Amino acid sequence: MSTIVGILLAAGSSTRFGASKLLHPLPDGTAVGVAAARALVQAVPDSVAVVRAGDTALMDALSRLGMRVVENPHAEEGIATSLATAINAAADADGWIVALADMPWVQTRTITMLVERLRFDASMVAPVYQGQRGHPVGFSARWQQSLRSLSGDIGARDLLAEHAHELELLTTTDAGVLRDIDCRQDMFEEI
Repeated sequence: MSTIVGILLAAGSSTRFGASKLLHPLPDGTAVGVAAARALVQAVPDSVAVVRAGDTALMDALSRLGMRVVENPHAEEGIATSLATAINAAADADGWIVALADMPWVQTRTITMLVERLRFDASMVAPVYQGQRGHPVGFSARWQQSLRSLSGDIGARDLLAEHAHELELLTTTDAGVLRDIDCRQDMFEEI
């Protein structure tokens, strides 16, 4: 059986939110980043979270969920450095599910569906809700070097666009694949 590792990108600066959004409580009281991490760990028990250097409160919260936590000392250079940090921490995996910590409404069953497609030889896989591609995104080990060499703050967007013919899209009823939190009002708006 292939080894799939979950990656939680949690090293953003939260500038539009105005404070550390990943520890901010959702209406149900669960911290944003904890909710996202919990869904990922339930689907992919072997998961790595990448956080900003020195973000000890977030590190502790994610560690308590069973995640391996690694610090990204270059987080200010963009999300691509966090992705590379995570890939390096789980380099022996057969594939990765890359999730964003500011997307707390993604359902575990959606992540499980992506994992299964990677295990059955999908090269890249992503969920689609009402015709829009969402997150998380799965990558097979074939993309390891490409993921490590990304730069800037757009993550793997260009890689996905350049190789769109290899991206398998899975339709879902999970609106959470499109809902992220950039500012406080996003916590209460629905798609």
